[in-house]
Amino acid sequence: MGNSIFSKIIRREIPAYIIHEDDKFIAFLDINPVQLGHTLVIPKNQIDYIFDINDEDLSSMMIFAKKVARGIKLAVNCKRVGIAVLGFEVPHAHIHLVPLNQTSDMDFHNIQKVSHEQLIQIATEIKKYLDE
Repeated sequence: MGNSIFSKIIRREIPAYIIHEDDKFIAFLDINPVQLGHTLVIPKNQIDYIFDINDEDLSSMMIFAKKVARGIKLAVNCKRVGIAVLGFEVPHAHIHLVPLNQTSDMDFHNIQKVSHEQLIQIATEIKKYLDE
């Protein structure tokens, strides 16, 4: 599976604010969010570069991310959920889903200070919309 920090989250070796998962993908809150509700979507199979994921799995990952984005939009009450793929922080492909009300809300140099309680609360809210 791999030894990235994300693989450790998948194996539950380190804690995470998990929003949603299925047999191939998992979504969890970024603990250094640019906006409250900032979520990461990753494949459970560790692949370093998103464009190395086979076409079928990449399509499935986007559909999975779309479902999570709907939950984020409802829970956070934002105008849009932005998507970004940077790929330099962790050697495990991942998609950033970020609640947006304006373009400047997706500033990866502007990390928000959020508490454990805030992360639990927003994770619970997002999950509520995904369980419907």
